[in-house]
Amino acid sequence: MNDPGTLTLTLLALAAACAGWIDAVVGGGGLVQLPALMVAFPHAAPAQLLATNKLGSICGTSVSSATYLRRVRPDLRTALPLAVMAFAGSMAGAALASHIPRSAFNPIILVVLVAVGAYTLFKPSMGQLENLRHAGSRRHYATAGAIGLGVGLYDGALGPGTGSFFVFALVSLLGYRFLEASAKAKLANFATNLAALVVFIPAGAVAWRVGLVLGVANLAGGYLGARTAVSKGAGFVRAVFVVVVGAFVVKLSYDTAAQFGVL
Repeated sequence: MNDPGTLTLTLLALAAACAGWIDAVVGGGGLVQLPALMVAFPHAAPAQLLATNKLGSICGTSVSSATYLRRVRPDLRTALPLAVMAFAGSMAGAALASHIPRSAFNPIILVVLVAVGAYTLFKPSMGQLENLRHAGSRRHYATAGAIGLGVGLYDGALGPGTGSFFVFALVSLLGYRFLEASAKAKLANFATNLAALVVFIPAGAVAWRVGLVLGVANLAGGYLGARTAVSKGAGFVRAVFVVVVGAFVVKLSYDTAAQFGVL
């Protein structure tokens, strides 16, 4: 990654602030931040892009996690196994990242997003009221751990949309409201970012100057986003979720079509 100019850094910072806000509210900020890095550094290796994105993202997830912990107080009996298994999955995924061709990024993410968005649209009541499944049982916590492992593996290997996938899985599989799911998702997302960096930093994959600029902007966006989500409630979070997923589906559909020469 070449040393970027001031204008490029400024535009990346704006993208990171927007990503931090989106990520704190409903997850999926990486679908703004990572494409911005891909545009700014078209010849960078995938592992370098992912690593630098992780450095920026962990700053936002740290402050939004702290805000959710203080204001929503998520149940740690569910959040901890979710986060621990997410950490393990993300480390495994990061180790695989260098073996995934860049051309596979958009098609994989697009398919998953279409499925998530369609399910959410056709179940308008989902996430509005809490309807916990297997509450307090081993099955509940085991399911949380399985969600953490699966989404964590994806996050380490690819990354964009991780927060949204955590939220969707917690709402659809365990019956949480969108707000409570977002609080737990932030803790898990912090764990996946940290785990990926444990792999990427020793490998020398992080572009530190770019990553730290992204981090400061992402932190500011994450703080504002978490406060917005807490004050507006589950209905607001669901609405943002649908809009964000829809926008990303449109963008990734265009990018994928261009990638395969359809446009």
